[in-house]
Amino acid sequence: MAHTPRHGHDREIETLREFDEVAARGSLVGFRLQSVDLTERTEVLLALPVTAAVFLGCRMEPEAAAKVRAEGALVFPPVPHVPFDPYRGLLYTPDELFAGLAEHGYEGTPDALTYAWFGRTRSDGDIFGSMLRAVHDDAVSDALDEHLAGARVVGVMGGHAMARGTDAYAGAARLGRSLARAGLTVATGGGPGAMEAANLGAYTAPYGDTVLDEALLLLGKEPSFAPSVGDWARAAFEVRARWPEGGASVGIPTWFYGHEPPNVFASHIAKYFANATREDGLLARCTAGVVYLPGAAGTVQEIFDNATPNYYESRGEPTPMVLVDRAHWTERLPAWPLLRALAEGRSMEPRIALVDGVEEAPEALAGLAGS
Repeated sequence: MAHTPRHGHDREIETLREFDEVAARGSLVGFRLQSVDLTERTEVLLALPVTAAVFLGCRMEPEAAAKVRAEGALVFPPVPHVPFDPYRGLLYTPDELFAGLAEHGYEGTPDALTYAWFGRTRSDGDIFGSMLRAVHDDAVSDALDEHLAGARVVGVMGGHAMARGTDAYAGAARLGRSLARAGLTVATGGGPGAMEAANLGAYTAPYGDTVLDEALLLLGKEPSFAPSVGDWARAAFEVRARWPEGGASVGIPTWFYGHEPPNVFASHIAKYFANATREDGLLARCTAGVVYLPGAAGTVQEIFDNATPNYYESRGEPTPMVLVDRAHWTERLPAWPLLRALAEGRSMEPRIALVDGVEEAPEALAGLAGS
């Protein structure tokens, strides 16, 4: 998925290829460079003007680092001894977060090591740790905005407990496939259960319908991330290896709920430390609406986190909200009556819908978008 960068991002350099393209124009003045390994570009750095440039976590030879500092560039060196890059310029990939899974098990992956670091530092009061988390999350938000610029994003929300091999999981996967085939970018909370199912559906969207059926059978052998995240993830990587040209989608998980691993079917992952930043950012970016599958407290929170700006129109025109499963949202967790009461007489009223089954959601979403 490639989108035109938003205004203001055209002075950011996030890859070595971008660096070479800019350097060929003869100046780095005013650019922001994020986590680019420049150890092989010393001669270029010595030759180019770099006034007012900012180097965030870029590796440089000492000679080059001294020169750019002397010319007035601001240099934030790489941070040693942490399992993540606080200055990263790009979103995560599943392969990056699960690197080393085969050799070391899930406990040795960057995802698990970062969660362990978070667990050690989240309550120790160290300003350095909290600063690193804040810088990281801001960098991830910046990368997410760049990635989604110009996209029509639809969110699929639902609980992590939805097991592979169930009818509910298959329905959520078909939903993700339908939305992706309609030209929408599917975004989820990036975790297991309903979230994984929707990302899986988007992943299989470019293939024929039978591929999703086959993938569901393969995944059903490892229905849950408990007791073994490693076995759960390996089953998903086997599906990806069998059908390697999957469609793109976005997952937005958090280390705050680090016991829930990210799913590997989201091609781009924006993982956060701060859950509040993650929740608000996920919903704010769902410009084409949100579908809410049956869930528990987290999904209820997401409904009303979205309803509030729709009620006040604080993000502009209200976006569509489709709740799936009438019995769940009117009896078990009666969020729908409250949502409907809030919407009555306001501009969000024609933008909410309740449907009985997941197969009705795409049509309902399309109808609300045109209302």
